[in-house]
Amino acid sequence: MGNPILDFFIGKGGDLIKTVADKIGMDKAQAAQFQLDFQKEAQAMDMAELESAKAIMLAEANSTDKWTSRARPSFMYVMYLMILTAIPYGVWYAIHPQSAVSAASGVNAWLKAIPDGMWATFGLAFTGYTVGRSMEKVADIKHVQSKK
Repeated sequence: MGNPILDFFIGKGGDLIKTVADKIGMDKAQAAQFQLDFQKEAQAMDMAELESAKAIMLAEANSTDKWTSRARPSFMYVMYLMILTAIPYGVWYAIHPQSAVSAASGVNAWLKAIPDGMWATFGLAFTGYTVGRSMEKVADIKHVQSKK
């Protein structure tokens, strides 16, 4: 779950430590200790980054600003609304096909105007939400069963 850039530099830093230790004739135990200290420091940086991200997520979740605390669910509701607006068009097509086709082409153009990234974000958010809720329910079931 580490940062790929940080992992790259940790790997390169470890290689550099080995190379420098060989060049200056450093004792192998001393070089190993130096490399271990380097890795501990890198892990501490990684943990600090994770703690910072956690603090940001908690601040967003606990925010009293409705736009901040409800941003993700609001995005889902907007996407649901856009998808559900297609249902009346089906009924409209059954009643008056010509005008429904014209309206449907307009809606189709409107939906195609939504960037692919937003559709991908919606799919990812929906999947993540569904999996997360399923895991919570399974955990609750296991917790209730363990109490019996």
